[in-house]
Amino acid sequence: MADQHRGIHTTAVHAGFDPAEHHGAVSMPIYQSSTFAFPSAEEGAARFSGSSPGPIYTRLGNPTIEALERCVADLEGGCGAVGTATGMAAVSTVLLALLKQGNHVVATHPLYGPTSSLLEQRLAGFGVATSFVAAEDAIALAGAVRPETRMILAETPANPTLALVDLEMAAAVAREAGVPLVVDNTFAGPYLQRPLEQGAEIVLHSMTKSLNGHGDVVAGVVVARHPGLLSVCRDAARHYGLTMDPHQAWLVLRGIRTLGMRVERAQANALALASWLEKRPEIAGVRYPGLPSHPQYELARRQMSGPGSVIAFELTGGVEAGRRLMNSVRLITLAVSLGGVESLIEHPASMTHKAVPEAEQLRQGITPGLVRLAVGCEDLDDLRGDLAAALARVEITKPALSIR
Repeated sequence: MADQHRGIHTTAVHAGFDPAEHHGAVSMPIYQSSTFAFPSAEEGAARFSGSSPGPIYTRLGNPTIEALERCVADLEGGCGAVGTATGMAAVSTVLLALLKQGNHVVATHPLYGPTSSLLEQRLAGFGVATSFVAAEDAIALAGAVRPETRMILAETPANPTLALVDLEMAAAVAREAGVPLVVDNTFAGPYLQRPLEQGAEIVLHSMTKSLNGHGDVVAGVVVARHPGLLSVCRDAARHYGLTMDPHQAWLVLRGIRTLGMRVERAQANALALASWLEKRPEIAGVRYPGLPSHPQYELARRQMSGPGSVIAFELTGGVEAGRRLMNSVRLITLAVSLGGVESLIEHPASMTHKAVPEAEQLRQGITPGLVRLAVGCEDLDDLRGDLAAALARVEITKPALSIR
């Protein structure tokens, strides 16, 4: 657990390792080794039995990876963490660790597209059933629980509509059912939201996003509140080969040192842009938790320390207008992902959520004209100018669908 007297900026800079344990290095060294020598046969046996903490083999543990795990666990307020090769490896670790044939999951929607597909297609084939309920509907969440339910899985803010799950209410439902609440905290990250403090048992991330923040590595992490769940998840990650490599871990650890500064800068840009977009005639509606027009604005203020840097909006011209906008930006990059120093724009229905059936997309509020803008750390005037020039190429018409 983190030192409760340290602020989150200090934790991001210093958590995870002690320079005195690494020859005084102020940056965590990369232990780029697949295997580790034992000083004696007895020590080797002790490490394999678990009675000695020394390293064995990088799939099972590595000093650089362990430094990152300690750092993220401190940021989230967990007892420990498991680093994984990708964000989806983090999702898979939790699902494979805690579920088996005949079990049932209650999941909020929308979810990241591949997570939905994993539940509906892959795990369904293994005999695991899933019921999806709207992120905003706590009553439906409680009503979806069955005797065979073994997990409640929530993503908040939700990808890509930015709907919010009331974490305290979801945690109460999970406690009543006797199952863990698992929260995908990728969009907010520990700088803006700490679900373990609000009743979740497990938090997972794609560390590709704000934790790394530089668009140069993919990685994931699972953080647990209690050692028992952490042990089960770590065993699953190791046995299924979902763990990460040390250079990957070092890049993320380096990125985390500037987490607060990056998040604050991008969030300030996002709030200004969302307010500006809301007044534009080309825009049918904006979803951003920092705007009073967001239907869960008060919930965002209560459970998050900031609204984040992702904006969802619908153009009055629908799909064609969105296509023209994305092909007209020059500074903002047409690419998927979020949480980096660079601003990215994408079309969820045809990109990140393409695998979700069209009817299900609409049910989840992923309309054909929805655009997701992940705001970065550039100068606000440059971003606004780029969007203004691109919007000038967009035809203003009445929308077929609105995200409001």
